[in-house]
Amino acid sequence: MAAQAGPSINVNDPQLITLVNKLQDVFTTVGVQNPIDLPQIAVVGSQSSGKSSVLENIVGRDFLPRGTGIVTRRPLILQLINRSPPHKLQANGVNGGLDTSDKEANVDEWGEFLHIPGQKFFDFNKIRDEIVKETDSKTGRNAGISPAPINLRIYSPNVLTLTLVDLPGLTKVPVGDQPRDIEKQIKDMVLKQIQKPNAIILAVTAANTDLANSDGLKLAREVDPEGQRTIGVLTKVDLMDDGTDVVDILAGRIIPLRLGYVPVVNRGQRDIENKRAISFALENERNFFENHKAYRNKASYCGTPYLARKLNLILMMHIKNTLPDIKARISSSLQKYTTELGQLGDSMLGNSANIVLQIITEFCNEYRTVLDGNNQELSSVELSGGARISFVFHELYSNGVKAVDPFDQVKDIDIRTILYNSSGSSPALFVGTTAFELIVKQQIKRLEDPSLKCVSLVYDELVRILTGLLQKQLFRRYPSLKEKFHQVVIAFFKKSLDPTNKLVKDLVAMEACYVNTGHPDFLNGHRAMAIVNERNAKPTQVDPKTGRPLPPAVPPRAASPSLDLPADNSGFFGSFFAPKNKKKMAAMDSPPPQLKASGTLSEKEVNEVEVIKLLINSYYNITRRTMIDMVPKAIMLNLVQFTKDEMQRELLEQMYRTTELDDLLKESDYTVRRRKECLQMVESLGKANEIVSQVQ
Repeated sequence: MAAQAGPSINVNDPQLITLVNKLQDVFTTVGVQNPIDLPQIAVVGSQSSGKSSVLENIVGRDFLPRGTGIVTRRPLILQLINRSPPHKLQANGVNGGLDTSDKEANVDEWGEFLHIPGQKFFDFNKIRDEIVKETDSKTGRNAGISPAPINLRIYSPNVLTLTLVDLPGLTKVPVGDQPRDIEKQIKDMVLKQIQKPNAIILAVTAANTDLANSDGLKLAREVDPEGQRTIGVLTKVDLMDDGTDVVDILAGRIIPLRLGYVPVVNRGQRDIENKRAISFALENERNFFENHKAYRNKASYCGTPYLARKLNLILMMHIKNTLPDIKARISSSLQKYTTELGQLGDSMLGNSANIVLQIITEFCNEYRTVLDGNNQELSSVELSGGARISFVFHELYSNGVKAVDPFDQVKDIDIRTILYNSSGSSPALFVGTTAFELIVKQQIKRLEDPSLKCVSLVYDELVRILTGLLQKQLFRRYPSLKEKFHQVVIAFFKKSLDPTNKLVKDLVAMEACYVNTGHPDFLNGHRAMAIVNERNAKPTQVDPKTGRPLPPAVPPRAASPSLDLPADNSGFFGSFFAPKNKKKMAAMDSPPPQLKASGTLSEKEVNEVEVIKLLINSYYNITRRTMIDMVPKAIMLNLVQFTKDEMQRELLEQMYRTTELDDLLKESDYTVRRRKECLQMVESLGKANEIVSQVQ
């Protein structure tokens, strides 16, 4: 149903309601959910409140299904169109040319369903049957409900142009085959309709019940607590007890509503069963209000005709107020869906080989761009791409290497043992180079684990970049191509991982293989001994009177040489044995199977250990700085830069095969479905844009 550009509509023109009807039809016709919150009047109330009778009274004809339980199981969008009669009605109200069972059928009143375009229903009994049939087609016969609306347009000279949405009646207890959660289902459906800001709520309540217990008003208050867009309709006013009326409610003294209340009188059940004409009911309603003592002074503000006029005026003013926003929303939605449709691409493809080649080229360019930080979509919130790799190098790896303490596994007593072992069978006169090299090489090898961990982290970042690139709309369109890309690139990363790991291991092995004690930053042995001596030097004593240094105290000479064992076990291996008596010493027992140090370090041993530790620490710091500098370079060379340079060649080799190209470019079900949805939305929004552009 294409929108025809016609004469412009003024914002004060009653045709505004017809314009909104056209918009509703446009969105319903293409089978998409209405993205624009259109002004409408939603009718809510409990099952027994008389909703159907109010709607039939407004239309002036019987056409709604009736029965027990939930009769309205789908929203009914009822569009009433006032149409001047071009034909003169016959006396009995029936046009002789119509073959119908409806006694009131005539050529000037008919209904049209949007799902049956072009077919006019002059027989309103058939309208009722079609509503039941269409409802059952969606919900089945088990009293279930569906949010899919039925659009019914009624043309008549006896109605005011109006749009109403009849919603299922609110119920409390499931009956028969109704779902157990039927109350929640209906409430959710009704709330979804009335919570839209542009919806006017027509809350129908039986006047012979307590207004505070009204289901319709209660639900309306949930979404409209101030009562700004709710109209109250009071039915069954004629069934109230003698001496009671709704004057206080109409005056807003009970539950005030800005749009007020309108009392109406519907047909009774007996009138409906006897098929009493609605015209009779409207006449009866007019007589009731004109003759009732409480309402006769306000009779012109009571009854169905006044309700229809009031709703017509309210809806027209509401449309007038919301039209600028509707125009803006249609325009922005059209732009949004047009953009998405462009991203989804045309379903008509060109040459498969050219398309795959283009996709590979774009992917490789984007991969390089992300690594180099030249991406047009740079985030201001978090690090991404190459910046994350830099963070791995200069934060995680650097701190990880610095955290390796060479002395957390090698204790002083271990160093002492290594010193003795490295001297062999001859006691060493100086601190041994062998012990230093042995210990420092052991500790250098510990840098291999954090270095390989760094390679793994950078690999993870490359996979992260790949995942981000494959999230783009193009790859969602071709899932087979996306899977192939992922497979090929991951295999390429893994292939690059082996030489990178080998190079990093070789760097560590190089450092451990040759200890360069001639390095300019290395603390040599003489300097280390000097530092230790400075630490151990005792402060010179000064004469408090003269301020001059006192001569060192001379220890008393021994009376005569003694052959006794020194008390401090100061022999070369003294700390390896606990003090023994002379008798055991004379026995010269064999050394134990495991010869371990058991005593505390002697002063000489302490000094030697300190010298070794200074040398180890000095050289280890040099090695750490070297690794922090060289490992990132190795990773960049063999992993990052290599994949950046060779990515396109690898993808072409693995993917550019004629036999597979068509399979790779098979679109996903999501893309096909989404493109169809976007085409429908663009079509409907385009038509809607043409319609609203007629309004000046």
